Amino acid sequence: MENGIAPAACDDTCAGTEADIGSVKEKLVDDTTAIELADLFKALGDPTRIRIIHALLQSELCVHDLTQVLGMGQSAISHQLRLLRNMRIVKRRKVGKTVFYSLDDDHVEQLIVLTLQHLKHE
Repeated sequence: MENGIAPAACDDTCAGTEADIGSVKEKLVDDTTAIELADLFKALGDPTRIRIIHALLQSELCVHDLTQVLGMGQSAISHQLRLLRNMRIVKRRKVGKTVFYSLDDDHVEQLIVLTLQHLKHE
């Protein structure tokens, strides 16, 4: 209810919009894709993970670097990185005993950058 006025509701006699409902239904994501998309947004729904992703937008970093940047323990950072890796949000590259993390692809970067732009233009 907006401004105390109930929105108009369709009834059985509604002629609908100009949209082709059949076309919309054909293009609608399937259940599996909807679940995967929701899971991705759940992974992005944690402030610590967002901070890790934002740090990795700046530079490829190892766990030690991330602990310094975020002021958190190695165990907590490693746990979050494992989740982000499982969701294909970040990837790792091993050099000797050191593991460096970066964003998995440009899509992740675009998603974060566009969301930040959206928030700044409220």
